[in-house]
Amino acid sequence: MDVISEVGDWYMGMYSRLIFPRLLELSMSGQELSRYRQALLASVRGEVLEIGFGTGLNMPYYGDGVTALTAIDPNEGMAAIATPRIQSSMVNVNLQTANAESLPMPAERFDAVVCTWTLCSIPHIEQALAEVYRVLKPGGQFFFIEHGLSPERGVGSWQRRVTPLQRRIADGCHLDRPMANLIKDVFPQVELREFYATSLPKLIGYFYQGVATKSPL
Repeated sequence: MDVISEVGDWYMGMYSRLIFPRLLELSMSGQELSRYRQALLASVRGEVLEIGFGTGLNMPYYGDGVTALTAIDPNEGMAAIATPRIQSSMVNVNLQTANAESLPMPAERFDAVVCTWTLCSIPHIEQALAEVYRVLKPGGQFFFIEHGLSPERGVGSWQRRVTPLQRRIADGCHLDRPMANLIKDVFPQVELREFYATSLPKLIGYFYQGVATKSPL
């Protein structure tokens, strides 16, 4: 059994590093998702942290107001696809392998934190959101778009049923997290829009998009 377990762990590790980044690139690069990225990032300014950088699909939408970008992702396999986007960008990018539950940055460092379709995959989401709050400057803003639990009872029921399988095939992704409640538990001010993406099944396409602001001094 130990040998079988070790082989399974090796396979999942290879899948996560080599196969999943390419699947992510394919599934997250559509026109509708690109429009959401562009709209979300239009107001981002100053020194920015992006958690869950992935393959760098947000890079084309960072504007001139971004002075520096620190990007983190726990999956080292993402860098092979992300690096050409970083090299072709005018933004100064510092890419690091790190996880959001324990950010290797001092408190009150960033003007903005960006997170796009990432909170669904973080094992300890409450800890990650607390870390986001910690590294933001007073009055700093958390820009996010995520998918999560639908308010429709039937859809939500199926999301809960399918999530165990989704976690296995999509690198930890949960379909059933109540993102609005989780973010509002940490941030005192949250501007939020909830909607279904038009091009996705309801099971995976209930979106939470908004900006959360840290309390000023």
